[in-house]
Amino acid sequence: MQIQEDFDLRHFNTFHVSAHARYFVEVSTILELSTALDFQKTHDLPFILIGQGSNLLFKEDYPGLIIELNIRGIKKLGETRERIHVKASCGENWHEFVQYCLQKEYFGLENLSLIPGTVGAAPVQNIGAYGVELSDFLHELEAIRISDGQLRTFSRDECELSYRHSVFKGELRDQYIITSVTLALLKKPQLKLTYPALNTALQDYAEQEITAQLVSDVVCQIRRSKLPDPLTLGNAGSFFRNPVVSQDIADSLKAQYPDIPIYPYEGACKIAAAWLIDQAGWKGYREGDVGVHKDHALVLVNYGNARGEELFDLSQRIQQSVQEKFGIELEPEVRII
Repeated sequence: MQIQEDFDLRHFNTFHVSAHARYFVEVSTILELSTALDFQKTHDLPFILIGQGSNLLFKEDYPGLIIELNIRGIKKLGETRERIHVKASCGENWHEFVQYCLQKEYFGLENLSLIPGTVGAAPVQNIGAYGVELSDFLHELEAIRISDGQLRTFSRDECELSYRHSVFKGELRDQYIITSVTLALLKKPQLKLTYPALNTALQDYAEQEITAQLVSDVVCQIRRSKLPDPLTLGNAGSFFRNPVVSQDIADSLKAQYPDIPIYPYEGACKIAAAWLIDQAGWKGYREGDVGVHKDHALVLVNYGNARGEELFDLSQRIQQSVQEKFGIELEPEVRII
């Protein structure tokens, strides 16, 4: 473990914006993580954790310590008649973990294929896609309390998972570091194919041809067709959450805009943020090296040497225009540093 100074973060965030951290360290064990936290306390530094930098926008240099979590390991803990409990360490790549589970015939995560990031980051915002959320399979997780280094186990209920939210983004924000996640996966596939884009992509297949691996492959194809590869075009995937509104607001919007995509969600209604941004005229917008992707209005992109501050300014202008046109406040899904 080596703590580095004045560290360029360009290759540690998928936007590929250049920002410098005063200190940077990669940790691969719990002991190294504890040592890094001791350094942070001794020097009275602010700090943040990163996995693969897939949900971050650095709008300026960071004056403290950045800890890259690279703790690895996957193991089967046990099973019940219908479920298999699998524990994965926080530094595991999420998509690679999904593929590992499919190869082992542990089912349920196939709709969550190709979501960027790490296992440890997944519960923080309760990742979800194509009709499935992490909360559908989370059993428990382990996390270290930053103040004293104590390890605590959180049950699924204690994580308070909801749409793109958890207790770790709310009441316990910046108080714990998730070190492992245990999922209760299925022994037999129970495929969820109701999401429109996924259902359409699979309609030419016979029912007996549709396997969990095929669903995963198709999800990857859909995601790649809509979302640019951050290795070739800097982005952090969906920049904004889909807003959730009351039924009354949804009905009012539907009366004004009959084509607006609205979906039921936990007693309320979820609206497609991409549609709102597109209708506000932002899809395909570009100014210098910042812009909105031509195929997906939720994706802000860095075309080359954009500064984080420029991307942040663009996001604020998008929020303002959507608010003015629809009366809806968009909330960033990306963490802005």
